Amino acid sequence: MKNIVFGPVISRRFGISLGVDLSPTLKQCNFDCLYCELEGKKAQGQMAEVLDIDVLIQSVLEALLKHPKIDVLTITANGEPTLYPYLYELISAIKPHIPKGVSTLILSNGSRFGEMSVQKALHLFDIVKFSLDGAISKSFLRVDRPHKNISLEALLEGIKSFGSVYSGKLVAEILLVKGVNDSLENINAIATFLRQINVARVDLGTIDRPPAYKASALSNSELHEIAKRFDGLYVSLPFRKNDPNITAKSYEMPELLDLIARRPMSVSEAPILLDTKTLQLAEKLVGEKKLFIKNVANLAFYTTKSE
Repeated sequence: MKNIVFGPVISRRFGISLGVDLSPTLKQCNFDCLYCELEGKKAQGQMAEVLDIDVLIQSVLEALLKHPKIDVLTITANGEPTLYPYLYELISAIKPHIPKGVSTLILSNGSRFGEMSVQKALHLFDIVKFSLDGAISKSFLRVDRPHKNISLEALLEGIKSFGSVYSGKLVAEILLVKGVNDSLENINAIATFLRQINVARVDLGTIDRPPAYKASALSNSELHEIAKRFDGLYVSLPFRKNDPNITAKSYEMPELLDLIARRPMSVSEAPILLDTKTLQLAEKLVGEKKLFIKNVANLAFYTTKSE
């Protein structure tokens, strides 16, 4: 089972990551998302093929010995990792062997967060990242194409229930498909919901790999405008340097402080949005304790808040 553990790979949002795939040989998911980079496949309510828990634990422990200098151990799947029936047993067994300074992370679609057996396992992770592509039914059904037993109302209630008791870092991922779930109604509904829960960070993105179905990406400039709808939240954007549609701007101190007060800016995003003079101003303001750098689930942000 050589495909169980992969990497380490460099994750822009989490650092150096060693991945663990709970479904390495086939896609097993209770969603069939339009944008999925895997094959299109009908959503399923449970795993048909389940990895032996002892083989899985041994594979992870061996990989940790080979790669101790990582930032994060990421539990994922070709599909939905919370469908794995022995998730609690897995994280319980490997947690004591995680090197100091390494975070445990799970990447989920959030559909099973309301189930107590799943919550029991999730509580053992340092970072829990969930997807939320639609907070109104029309958008959710069109983009995520969930299993018939999953309702948006139950999904949102499950995320809210878990968020209210989770003590780690809760990260939301939103992936937008042009003309499908990028309406202001849906975006505002997502932003409103995320403000109600204990979400540490929002990763906002669009299609950047060939999707399973016909689907179109938004531009970086469109994502930048949409990010403004998430005032007060730490939003990470997938900007790349030398994007011709994004122009680095110049700001004076009052404007820069106001901009970052409304939406904290990731340190990796700043060189793309701010010109050299403004970047130097930002560093000066950090030295004067008018701006601060805060690590939010392994990603650094400029913020006006000192806590």
